[in-house]
Amino acid sequence: MTQSPHTPQDLAQHLAEHSPWSRSGVPQALGAYLAWGLVPIYFSLLHKVTPVELVSWRVLFTLPFCLAVVALRRQGPALRAALGDGRVLRGLALSAALIGCNWLIYIYAVNSGHVLAASMGYYINPLVSVALGTLFLGERLRPRQWLAVGIAASGIALLAWGALDTLGIALSLAFSFGVYGLVRKLVPVGAVPGLTIETMVLTPLAVLAATWFASHGAGSAMLHSGTDPWLLAASGAVTGVPLLLFAIAARRMDLSMLGFTQFLSPTIGFVIGVTYFHETLSPVRLACFCTIWLAIAVFCHDLLKQGAFRR
Repeated sequence: MTQSPHTPQDLAQHLAEHSPWSRSGVPQALGAYLAWGLVPIYFSLLHKVTPVELVSWRVLFTLPFCLAVVALRRQGPALRAALGDGRVLRGLALSAALIGCNWLIYIYAVNSGHVLAASMGYYINPLVSVALGTLFLGERLRPRQWLAVGIAASGIALLAWGALDTLGIALSLAFSFGVYGLVRKLVPVGAVPGLTIETMVLTPLAVLAATWFASHGAGSAMLHSGTDPWLLAASGAVTGVPLLLFAIAARRMDLSMLGFTQFLSPTIGFVIGVTYFHETLSPVRLACFCTIWLAIAVFCHDLLKQGAFRR
């Protein structure tokens, strides 16, 4: 017979281990996308730092954060096992390259005044995730879900017709992160050891870039006065926490469903782009957003009808 929990701590652990909701990956996905939705405000505070240097410091501060989490969770053996597996290392080298490119593009978009384009990219990302899930994982879509994909594709066509500058940033973000999610789902490694190895892979390049910036021009941003050094130091947690949540969700959820839960992040980004950054919303962009919002509504309605959110 299983012993009943007697303390609040025991009860919390019991719920975390046995609740279908917590095991579904949905809470972790929602937490990751909420954090990513708000992160443009954080990066806008570092607008004087170039994207390459900012990504370099993100990597350098994310690695100790991950190593600390590995130590706290006693996952050293899992990390060593992954480091000794050639297949895992090759997969994580690919995912590291993908997430590094995604970071660069995203920071460039935010700090160059293209928050709406970044938001659009993460609205398109579900379409990419659905396509990858059906092509590589054998996931099947129901008719209403295919309708949602078709509606979203028509929104992308609107951008190709009337907003090519937005389309380039949007598609780059959508495909780099969509393929990253696929790779992380396929590589047999836990969330924390996987992210730790990804940052290890990127660390040599980050050190080279940070060193170059320290010896050229205005010098390293870590030597600036004001808040820049503190904000850069916090980038480890800002980067690591949502990525860990996403990696956990990617291991537990169907890729297609994971993609369509991510609408929270670009919705927050859309609101921030219009209200906080005061970006112009052209008729073509507005029509594209409305089209993709309709696609999300159709897809989520189908999930509700099938009871996908009640597991």
